[in-house]
Amino acid sequence: MIVLKSAEEIQAMQKAGKVVAQAHELVRELIRPGVTTLDLDRAVEEFLLRQNAIPAFKGYQGYPASICASVNEVVVHGIPSKDVVLQEGSIISVDIGAFVDGFCGDSAWTYPVGEVGPEVQLLLQTTEEALFQGIEQARVGNRLSDISHAVQKCAEERGFSVVRDFVGHGIGRNMHEAPQIPNFGPPGRGPRLKSGMTLAVEPMVNMGSYHVQVLEDNWTVVTRDSKWSAHFEHTIAITDDGPVVLTSLQER
Repeated sequence: MIVLKSAEEIQAMQKAGKVVAQAHELVRELIRPGVTTLDLDRAVEEFLLRQNAIPAFKGYQGYPASICASVNEVVVHGIPSKDVVLQEGSIISVDIGAFVDGFCGDSAWTYPVGEVGPEVQLLLQTTEEALFQGIEQARVGNRLSDISHAVQKCAEERGFSVVRDFVGHGIGRNMHEAPQIPNFGPPGRGPRLKSGMTLAVEPMVNMGSYHVQVLEDNWTVVTRDSKWSAHFEHTIAITDDGPVVLTSLQER
Protein backbone atom coordinates (compact mmCIF):
# COMPACT_ATOMS: atom_id res chain seq x y z
CA MET A 1 0.00 0.00 0.00
CA ILE A 2 1.29 3.47 -0.90
CA VAL A 3 1.22 5.69 2.19
CA LEU A 4 0.36 9.34 1.48
CA LYS A 5 2.05 11.89 3.74
CA SER A 6 0.49 15.03 5.23
CA ALA A 7 2.14 18.43 4.77
CA GLU A 8 3.46 18.14 8.33
CA GLU A 9 4.95 14.72 7.64
CA ILE A 10 6.62 16.00 4.47
CA GLN A 11 8.08 18.84 6.52
CA ALA A 12 9.45 16.29 8.98
CA MET A 13 10.96 14.31 6.08
CA GLN A 14 12.58 17.51 4.88
CA LYS A 15 14.49 17.68 8.17
CA ALA A 16 15.89 14.20 7.56
CA GLY A 17 16.61 15.11 3.96
CA LYS A 18 18.54 18.22 4.98
CA VAL A 19 20.80 16.20 7.27
CA VAL A 20 21.50 13.75 4.43
CA ALA A 21 22.25 16.65 2.07
CA GLN A 22 24.67 18.12 4.62
CA ALA A 23 26.37 14.73 4.94
CA HIS A 24 26.89 14.75 1.18
CA GLU A 25 28.50 18.19 1.40
CA LEU A 26 30.92 16.69 3.94
CA VAL A 27 31.67 13.77 1.60
CA ARG A 28 32.25 16.13 -1.32
CA GLU A 29 34.92 17.95 0.72
CA LEU A 30 36.63 14.73 1.85
CA ILE A 31 36.88 12.90 -1.47
CA ARG A 32 40.42 12.95 -2.88
CA PRO A 33 43.07 10.41 -3.90
CA GLY A 34 44.42 8.44 -0.93
CA VAL A 35 41.24 8.54 1.17
CA THR A 36 39.68 5.17 1.98
CA THR A 37 35.99 4.40 1.75
CA LEU A 38 36.13 3.50 5.46
CA ASP A 39 37.37 7.05 6.18
CA LEU A 40 34.24 8.38 4.44
CA ASP A 41 31.97 6.00 6.35
CA ARG A 42 33.38 7.00 9.73
CA ALA A 43 33.13 10.71 8.94
CA VAL A 44 29.50 10.42 7.83
CA GLU A 45 28.49 8.26 10.79
CA GLU A 46 30.05 10.72 13.25
CA PHE A 47 28.32 13.63 11.49
CA LEU A 48 24.91 11.94 11.51
CA LEU A 49 25.15 11.07 15.19
CA ARG A 50 26.12 14.67 16.03
CA GLN A 51 22.91 15.77 14.27
CA ASN A 52 20.88 13.33 16.42
CA ALA A 53 20.20 11.33 13.26
CA ILE A 54 20.20 7.55 13.07
CA PRO A 55 22.17 6.02 10.17
CA ALA A 56 19.49 4.18 8.19
CA PHE A 57 21.75 1.60 6.56
CA LYS A 58 23.75 0.32 9.52
CA GLY A 59 22.28 -2.97 10.66
CA TYR A 60 19.65 -2.97 7.90
CA GLN A 61 19.33 -6.67 7.01
CA GLY A 62 22.80 -7.04 8.51
CA TYR A 63 24.52 -4.31 6.47
CA PRO A 64 27.71 -3.41 8.41
CA ALA A 65 28.22 0.30 7.63
CA SER A 66 26.54 3.72 7.62
CA ILE A 67 27.10 4.50 3.92
CA CYS A 68 27.34 2.53 0.71
CA ALA A 69 30.56 3.41 -1.11
CA SER A 70 30.63 2.05 -4.66
CA VAL A 71 33.78 2.64 -6.73
CA ASN A 72 33.99 2.44 -10.55
CA GLU A 73 32.32 -0.81 -11.70
CA VAL A 74 30.55 -1.25 -8.34
CA VAL A 75 26.95 -0.21 -8.98
CA VAL A 76 25.49 -0.08 -5.47
CA HIS A 77 25.93 -1.45 -1.93
CA GLY A 78 29.72 -1.29 -1.85
CA ILE A 79 30.83 -1.94 1.75
CA PRO A 80 33.29 0.68 3.05
CA SER A 81 36.77 -0.73 3.68
CA LYS A 82 40.22 0.44 4.74
CA ASP A 83 41.49 -1.54 1.75
CA VAL A 84 39.57 0.50 -0.85
CA VAL A 85 41.74 3.57 -1.45
CA LEU A 86 40.43 6.25 -3.82
CA GLN A 87 42.57 6.75 -6.92
CA GLU A 88 42.90 9.78 -9.20
CA GLY A 89 40.52 9.45 -12.15
CA SER A 90 38.12 7.07 -10.40
CA ILE A 91 34.49 7.66 -9.47
CA ILE A 92 32.68 6.81 -6.25
CA SER A 93 28.97 6.61 -5.60
CA VAL A 94 28.10 7.42 -1.99
CA ASP A 95 24.62 6.48 -0.77
CA ILE A 96 23.51 7.95 2.56
CA GLY A 97 20.30 7.35 4.51
CA ALA A 98 19.28 8.77 7.87
CA PHE A 99 16.31 8.84 10.22
CA VAL A 100 15.44 12.08 12.00
CA ASP A 101 12.43 12.15 14.32
CA GLY A 102 11.13 8.90 12.86
CA PHE A 103 11.33 9.84 9.15
CA CYS A 104 13.90 8.79 6.58
CA GLY A 105 15.91 10.71 4.00
CA ASP A 106 17.89 8.82 1.33
CA SER A 107 20.20 10.22 -1.32
CA ALA A 108 23.09 9.02 -3.48
CA TRP A 109 25.58 10.95 -5.55
CA THR A 110 28.48 9.88 -7.73
CA TYR A 111 31.64 11.94 -7.34
CA PRO A 112 34.76 12.15 -9.48
CA VAL A 113 38.07 11.59 -7.70
CA GLY A 114 40.23 14.34 -9.11
CA GLU A 115 40.06 14.64 -12.90
CA VAL A 116 38.11 12.05 -14.91
CA GLY A 117 38.01 11.40 -18.64
CA PRO A 118 35.36 12.85 -20.97
CA GLU A 119 33.35 9.62 -21.30
CA VAL A 120 33.19 9.24 -17.51
CA GLN A 121 32.21 12.90 -17.20
CA LEU A 122 29.38 12.26 -19.66
CA LEU A 123 28.25 9.25 -17.61
CA LEU A 124 28.00 11.40 -14.48
CA GLN A 125 26.24 14.27 -16.25
CA THR A 126 23.79 11.91 -17.94
CA THR A 127 22.89 10.02 -14.77
CA GLU A 128 22.30 13.25 -12.85
CA GLU A 129 20.20 14.57 -15.74
CA ALA A 130 18.24 11.29 -15.86
CA LEU A 131 17.46 11.73 -12.16
CA PHE A 132 16.04 15.21 -12.67
CA GLN A 133 14.14 14.21 -15.81
CA GLY A 134 12.55 11.42 -13.79
CA ILE A 135 11.72 13.83 -10.97
CA GLU A 136 10.15 16.23 -13.48
CA GLN A 137 7.57 13.51 -14.28
CA ALA A 138 6.63 13.09 -10.60
CA ARG A 139 3.49 15.19 -10.94
CA VAL A 140 -0.07 14.68 -9.76
CA GLY A 141 -2.03 12.80 -12.43
CA ASN A 142 0.95 11.19 -14.14
CA ARG A 143 1.61 7.46 -13.90
CA LEU A 144 4.49 5.91 -11.95
CA SER A 145 6.14 4.56 -15.10
CA ASP A 146 6.34 8.07 -16.55
CA ILE A 147 9.25 8.52 -14.10
CA SER A 148 10.79 5.23 -15.21
CA HIS A 149 10.48 6.02 -18.90
CA ALA A 150 12.03 9.48 -18.56
CA VAL A 151 15.09 8.01 -16.80
CA GLN A 152 15.56 5.27 -19.40
CA LYS A 153 15.11 7.61 -22.36
CA CYS A 154 17.69 10.08 -21.07
CA ALA A 155 20.31 7.40 -20.39
CA GLU A 156 19.84 5.40 -23.57
CA GLU A 157 19.84 8.45 -25.84
CA ARG A 158 23.45 9.00 -24.73
CA GLY A 159 24.44 5.39 -25.38
CA PHE A 160 24.32 4.20 -21.77
CA SER A 161 22.17 1.50 -20.15
CA VAL A 162 19.98 1.52 -17.03
CA VAL A 163 20.25 -1.17 -14.38
CA ARG A 164 17.08 -3.27 -14.21
CA ASP A 165 17.69 -5.49 -11.18
CA PHE A 166 17.59 -2.65 -8.62
CA VAL A 167 14.97 0.06 -8.38
CA GLY A 168 13.84 3.20 -6.58
CA HIS A 169 11.20 3.04 -3.88
CA GLY A 170 8.69 4.77 -1.70
CA ILE A 171 10.06 6.19 1.54
CA GLY A 172 8.77 7.71 4.77
CA ARG A 173 8.69 6.19 8.25
CA ASN A 174 10.45 3.24 6.62
CA MET A 175 13.42 3.46 4.29
CA HIS A 176 11.74 1.16 1.77
CA GLU A 177 8.01 1.54 1.20
CA ALA A 178 5.70 0.93 -1.74
CA PRO A 179 5.88 1.51 -4.64
CA GLN A 180 8.95 0.14 -6.37
CA ILE A 181 10.17 2.52 -9.09
CA PRO A 182 12.02 0.84 -11.98
CA ASN A 183 14.35 2.97 -14.09
CA PHE A 184 12.99 1.55 -17.35
CA GLY A 185 9.72 0.80 -19.07
CA PRO A 186 7.02 2.37 -21.23
CA PRO A 187 5.18 5.47 -20.00
CA GLY A 188 1.58 5.58 -18.84
CA ARG A 189 1.58 2.51 -16.58
CA GLY A 190 1.38 1.82 -12.86
CA PRO A 191 -0.36 3.76 -10.10
CA ARG A 192 -1.60 7.27 -10.72
CA LEU A 193 0.63 9.76 -8.88
CA LYS A 194 -1.01 11.64 -6.02
CA SER A 195 -0.14 14.57 -3.80
CA GLY A 196 1.50 13.27 -0.61
CA MET A 197 3.48 10.46 -2.23
CA THR A 198 7.12 10.44 -1.15
CA LEU A 199 9.59 8.62 -3.37
CA ALA A 200 13.29 7.85 -3.66
CA VAL A 201 14.09 8.16 -7.36
CA GLU A 202 17.49 6.61 -8.14
CA PRO A 203 18.85 5.96 -11.62
CA MET A 204 21.76 3.51 -11.82
CA VAL A 205 23.38 3.94 -15.23
CA ASN A 206 26.13 1.80 -16.78
CA MET A 207 28.69 2.59 -19.46
CA GLY A 208 28.26 -0.91 -20.90
CA SER A 209 25.50 -3.51 -20.56
CA TYR A 210 22.79 -3.24 -17.90
CA HIS A 211 23.60 -6.72 -16.56
CA VAL A 212 24.90 -6.85 -12.98
CA GLN A 213 25.89 -9.48 -10.44
CA VAL A 214 26.13 -9.65 -6.65
CA LEU A 215 29.50 -10.62 -5.17
CA GLU A 216 30.08 -13.28 -2.51
CA ASP A 217 29.59 -10.82 0.36
CA ASN A 218 25.89 -10.77 -0.71
CA TRP A 219 25.92 -6.96 -0.83
CA THR A 220 28.32 -5.58 -3.43
CA VAL A 221 26.68 -5.24 -6.86
CA VAL A 222 29.01 -4.92 -9.86
CA THR A 223 28.53 -4.62 -13.59
CA ARG A 224 28.98 -7.98 -15.26
CA ASP A 225 31.21 -6.50 -17.97
CA SER A 226 33.30 -4.51 -15.43
CA LYS A 227 32.42 -1.20 -17.10
CA TRP A 228 31.79 1.74 -14.80
CA SER A 229 28.46 2.74 -13.31
CA ALA A 230 26.98 5.90 -11.78
CA HIS A 231 24.17 6.27 -9.24
CA PHE A 232 22.24 9.42 -8.34
CA GLU A 233 19.26 9.55 -5.96
CA HIS A 234 17.00 12.09 -4.29
CA THR A 235 14.09 11.73 -1.89
CA ILE A 236 11.16 13.75 -3.25
CA ALA A 237 7.59 14.63 -2.33
CA ILE A 238 4.80 14.98 -4.88
CA THR A 239 2.69 18.06 -4.15
CA ASP A 240 -0.11 19.88 -5.92
CA ASP A 241 2.54 22.42 -6.98
CA GLY A 242 4.85 19.79 -8.46
CA PRO A 243 7.73 17.65 -7.15
CA VAL A 244 9.79 18.92 -4.21
CA VAL A 245 13.31 17.57 -3.61
CA LEU A 246 13.71 16.85 0.11
CA THR A 247 17.42 15.86 0.08
CA SER A 248 18.88 19.06 -1.31
CA LEU A 249 20.20 22.23 0.25
CA GLN A 250 19.20 24.15 -2.89
CA GLU A 251 15.66 24.93 -3.99
CA ARG A 252 14.92 22.92 -7.13
